Amino acid sequence: MAKTIIELPQVGESVTEGVISKWLVQPGAKVRKYDPLVEVMTDKVNMEVPSPFTGTFIRALAAEGDTVPMGQAIAEMDVEGEVPQTAPKAEAPTGVAPASASSFEFVDSVRSVGPTGSGEGGQGRPDALQDAANAAKTTGSVGGGDAVRLSPLVKRLVEQHGVDASLLSGTGVGGRITKEDVLAFVESGSARPAASPEPAETVAEPAGNVMALTPLRKIIAAHMERSAREIPAAWSMFEVDVTGLVAYRAAQRDAFAREAGVPLTYLPFAAYAVAQALMANPLLNGRWAETGIALNDHVNLGIAVSTEAGLMVPVIHNAERLGVRDLALRAHALIEAARNGKLTLDDVQGGTFTLNNTGALGSVVSAPIINHPQAAIVTTEAIIKRPVVVDGDQIAVRSMMNLCMTFDHRVCDGAEAGKFLADIKARLEAISEGSSLL
Repeated sequence: MAKTIIELPQVGESVTEGVISKWLVQPGAKVRKYDPLVEVMTDKVNMEVPSPFTGTFIRALAAEGDTVPMGQAIAEMDVEGEVPQTAPKAEAPTGVAPASASSFEFVDSVRSVGPTGSGEGGQGRPDALQDAANAAKTTGSVGGGDAVRLSPLVKRLVEQHGVDASLLSGTGVGGRITKEDVLAFVESGSARPAASPEPAETVAEPAGNVMALTPLRKIIAAHMERSAREIPAAWSMFEVDVTGLVAYRAAQRDAFAREAGVPLTYLPFAAYAVAQALMANPLLNGRWAETGIALNDHVNLGIAVSTEAGLMVPVIHNAERLGVRDLALRAHALIEAARNGKLTLDDVQGGTFTLNNTGALGSVVSAPIINHPQAAIVTTEAIIKRPVVVDGDQIAVRSMMNLCMTFDHRVCDGAEAGKFLADIKARLEAISEGSSLL
């Protein structure tokens, strides 16, 4: 057998790191090729990283909860037979060959996974790759030396041990300084104190019980912070009279459930109206880029789903091609997969627009945060019966729903946003008990 390093495989150009959720094997365990080794969380989906070899698992090189860059060593194995040879990496232990990149060829075709299901038609985002790389590194002087690129984890270690980062030699990709480089330097006794930082403001520990942050909650928090920081958002709301839709659904609900095997909710009707309106209003299906506004040819509609683990946004690809029936079937399958932890990478990539049904929770008005880097997000609120003024200045009881949207003011102005919401409103209000949509 040959000792071999297993690396975290690349799964897409916009995915730069993953969180080690759970190791599925223990030291000394026999592992066959393609057996799952570890659960890793990237953006909005858990994935199982398979073993590229048959052999014996020696040890994990990354602990559960660690954030690990793609391509970094995560485990050591004794491998049966010959190991594909590549140039040894400096961070690999002596006498241990790193696993070849070709060993992970079965994931090379996976496209990028945008945050919470966002992206550009599944084609990946070079700009996101650069943004993520910039966010993952701190360029600056640590301890008075030359500019050094440090990941957040390494930066914390440098500050914790008082190391002058300018004295470190990076053994990671592109000369990146790794956690192991810092620890080895500290253990060697060569460290000298770094310049004292400015005293930080003391933050009091929260009183009472503190709930530990899950990897998913950390990812959601980081994504929401980025959206709020980078996107100049505006908000708008339209009232929609869905009395006809309510009557149509009530008339079709039982028969549809028997024939299709899934419940008929209001979601597929909203998804249909949104997808068709996006084709007529392409700006809202685009995204901001420094060179212009990138428009998408298809509507890949993200559906926000609340799960026990946190918010998931699976994507209905090419939603503009689907009718209400197919949207109901696809949405139900994705929602069930999200709540049962069965989403695949393909299920959460390439979203161009997000629809959130906050009305299912009883909400009547909400201001959602845009799913970066998309241009807008729409919520359908609770349907409430209330008196309204109808034609002829008569008062009637109608089923009313608020349609709320947050949009990127760089991509469009209030006129375009209002036209889009008016389009959705018109499509929903056109549905009546005599419609033929299923």
